Amino acid sequence: MTSVSNSSSLPLKTIVLLGALIALGPLSIDMYLPAFPAITQELGAGGGALQLTLATYFIGLAMGQFFYGPISDRFGRKPPLYFGLTLFVVAALGCALSSSVTALAAWRFLQGIGGCACMVITMAVIRDHASGTAAARAFSRLILVMGIAPIVAPLLGGWLLTAFGWRWIFVVLAAAGLVCLVTIHFRLRESRDPVHVVPLRLMTVLRNYGGLFRDRRFIGYALTGSSAVAGMFAYIAGSPFVLIEIYGVAPQNFGWFFGMNAAGFIIGSQINARLVTRHGTAPVLQQSVRVPAIAGLSLAALAFSGWLPLPMLACGFFAYVGSLGFLNPNSMALALSRYGHRAGTASAFMGTMQFTFATIVGAVMSLWHDGTAWPLACVMGICGLVALTAERLLTASPVPLRTDGA
Repeated sequence: MTSVSNSSSLPLKTIVLLGALIALGPLSIDMYLPAFPAITQELGAGGGALQLTLATYFIGLAMGQFFYGPISDRFGRKPPLYFGLTLFVVAALGCALSSSVTALAAWRFLQGIGGCACMVITMAVIRDHASGTAAARAFSRLILVMGIAPIVAPLLGGWLLTAFGWRWIFVVLAAAGLVCLVTIHFRLRESRDPVHVVPLRLMTVLRNYGGLFRDRRFIGYALTGSSAVAGMFAYIAGSPFVLIEIYGVAPQNFGWFFGMNAAGFIIGSQINARLVTRHGTAPVLQQSVRVPAIAGLSLAALAFSGWLPLPMLACGFFAYVGSLGFLNPNSMALALSRYGHRAGTASAFMGTMQFTFATIVGAVMSLWHDGTAWPLACVMGICGLVALTAERLLTASPVPLRTDGA
């Protein structure tokens, strides 16, 4: 088995390929958001019921990562990708053929189980090559590649919906998964270090996960990133209803709002790549984690007051999502910095936490409707506040911290 030596940077072609892999996640979420009203009408379900298809997808993402991580630490990064992408393609075709919301939700669950392999393995591959500040820069560059997906996905989904119907959205997703499957076979080199193979025994796996759970700073960084990202998933689940149904945004124009926020996410990540080189990963995180809390709580206060015009709502969304371009790469890099020998397990732990939170907020958004933007703004505010609290209370170090690879 060929191993890629540890280095401080990844080749551009590897970043592009990893970006395409991880982009399947946002594509699978964002492409069908403009089709919510059409799917609801054709399958005869309420908006809340359709949002549960997001929740089942998140459940699949959360559950699958728990297994892919230890498997990749034992057998390498590529075998789990083969299985996961194959399942993703089959499930996407199942979604396209669904005749009820129940069937769609079940196939979305399997699609999540398959697709989450890309998320776990991508983070592990980056940690195989780099750590600390170098990893934060790599994650930031990865966002530049994968960040195109949230911009084009709603626009592409809206075009497919208008031209061919909502089922073709899932056919295109299946095709994208198949292309990724063929490409990784020929273009992605195995990066797991064969010297540090982690035995795949139940007690070893549980002991490794238990060690991560007892690591206060690992949990702090993982909780910081997961809570903030959960607020973004609340935005993903709730924004179609809020923007289209409450504010009257046309479905074909919804993608422009979504794309603007994704562009903020990308721009933030590229600024972050420069800032961490100059100031260090932890200090940048300490400053950026304030923004989602302020943005979310401000939106919640305005929504509660009954005065939240569309431009103000759009600015709040942009500030929250854009700040994750700073927060997400740094929280991941800091959490993984001491776990290069168990990068798959540590990545899986973070991914499971992240999408468990996403499942919870997705369920909340599906059940909490009052005809206003208040439920969405409130959930985003709570997520931002939890992220800020976790960073302040759980990651504090008795000595000044500047992570540069340790």
